Amino acid sequence: MPHGAEISDGITRFRLWAPGAATVGLAIEGRAPIVPMRRDEAGWHEVRLDRAPAGTLYWFVLPDGMRVPDPASRCQPRDAHGPSEVIDPTAYRWQDGDWRGRPWHEAVIYELHVGAFTEAGSFTAVIERLDYLRDLGVTAIELMPLADFPGRWGWGYDGVDLYAPDSSYGRPEDLKALVDAAHARGIMVLLDVVYNHFGPDGNYLPVYAPQFFTERHHTPWGAAINYDGAHSDPVRAFAIHNALYWIEEFHLDGLRLDAVHAIIDDSPRHLLLELAERVRALAGDRHVHLILENEENAARLLARDEAGRPLHYTAQWNDDVHHVLHTAATGEDAGYYVEYRGDTAKLARSLAEGFAFQGEMMGYRGHPRGEPSAGLPPTAFVAFIQNHDQIGNRAFGDRLGATTPPDALRAIAAVALLLPQVPMLFMGEEWNAAQPFPFFCDFAGELADAVRDGRRREFARFPEFQDPAKRDRIPDPQSEATFRSAKLAWDDRTQLDHANILDWYRRVLAVRAAAIVPLIPGIAGHAGHHAVIGDRGVTVSWRFDGGTLRLAANLSPAVVTGFPLPGDGDDIWREGEPGDDGSFGPWAVRWRVTRAG
Repeated sequence: MPHGAEISDGITRFRLWAPGAATVGLAIEGRAPIVPMRRDEAGWHEVRLDRAPAGTLYWFVLPDGMRVPDPASRCQPRDAHGPSEVIDPTAYRWQDGDWRGRPWHEAVIYELHVGAFTEAGSFTAVIERLDYLRDLGVTAIELMPLADFPGRWGWGYDGVDLYAPDSSYGRPEDLKALVDAAHARGIMVLLDVVYNHFGPDGNYLPVYAPQFFTERHHTPWGAAINYDGAHSDPVRAFAIHNALYWIEEFHLDGLRLDAVHAIIDDSPRHLLLELAERVRALAGDRHVHLILENEENAARLLARDEAGRPLHYTAQWNDDVHHVLHTAATGEDAGYYVEYRGDTAKLARSLAEGFAFQGEMMGYRGHPRGEPSAGLPPTAFVAFIQNHDQIGNRAFGDRLGATTPPDALRAIAAVALLLPQVPMLFMGEEWNAAQPFPFFCDFAGELADAVRDGRRREFARFPEFQDPAKRDRIPDPQSEATFRSAKLAWDDRTQLDHANILDWYRRVLAVRAAAIVPLIPGIAGHAGHHAVIGDRGVTVSWRFDGGTLRLAANLSPAVVTGFPLPGDGDDIWREGEPGDDGSFGPWAVRWRVTRAG
């Protein structure tokens, strides 16, 4: 890496881009004096030492004596404001030498927060649950962001040291052991990364590298990261090498890039394109997958080559599928849900073509959204009925099962889990966990007050929170009790209601593996066709090599008539009462495969 501490032949090179500092020194814990670093014209400060082995703790020292951690630190053992630790990335002995990853069409993703997934909240504790996940039918785990953030708990989207796995979860070698153990069980490991902003506490870059940010662009978090202006080359390299770092040093199978619509880059070669090209060049013959979160529904980023391989990004989280299924099951229409509730045409379109909005005006946003997506294969989209955002951005972090009837929940889950799009579960969904997933963080002082008050003000625009007393009941993000409330209660799985839904998830994922996954490679772009039946019924069909996959669903509490008769083929899943006479009972779903000839 061009940044940070690198060991080679017994020599450790320390390097920091600090164009705003005339001088920078290196302080080694337990050793004096401060070592001066050499500065070049581009603002890089560098020094090489022969007595700084792995385990050495160090700071960079600015002209006013301020000590700051390394922004490219591989380990922050005393949190974001403490010293950085020299790590030898070659010290871990990998056991996954034959692992080449898994093809994307086999992916069944399980999103989890390391701190809340288990009582221990560690990388090691996740290893203890890998056999369970494999037996459930999971083929990929997606870890919420790990970049070191300040405090004892947090979602991870306020990371400030992008190369250091947060020390509250364990050491870098513990994360490598988790990846190793997952690969031994045939499970891919994906990581959520954030390149659109840094957190508000512990980010020292503006002090010595103000050129890292620009006032030319603004994001919801303030001044944008400078990916396209003067002095942007080291900034772009910082993000690109971070992506390469996770893939190479931690053997990860892919990355999910958070909120890429907030990565503003007007340069001739957008950061997203350069980053993807570099990652794919590094991956070689490994299956490495790049996933986007992108409110703009930019289908061009998901384009395929003539052989059907992704040119840049493998898939995008499909919020549209979530929204149409969520509103069908709950009837909610607050906020952006107003654009989807009761719109069966959008429901059918998003299932068949990926995006519900493909360039149409979105009233909630006040401008058009999206690009045509019917030409993309279904695997360009990740479908889900719950994720960290859609649960945690609710005032109380309540899960879908807390307010949705069981038959409605099973119906929309049967749709999402058997779609030829790639399915994703949120941790605990498979047994309808009762634990919420509220927003939590661990800031201090005025920042803590601002986050607490700001979250309550955010909900003041909703009718149910007009009363200040009701807003005061919204969980305090800073409270340890809020964080602990999110921890899964694993013993609940043995209770009858939870055990039944867990058994249901295992069975439907087994059907996916046996009956859906083999068909997906033969489903190309423009293969999906859809129709609306009555007010709330849909039919969708996908052509594949040798036949057709068909979905018929009534996602409503009323009987819907007018469905086409089943015809030839075999049912692979039935939910509720999908009648053979064209009449579907409430929350009825039928998946069917018809073979040609």
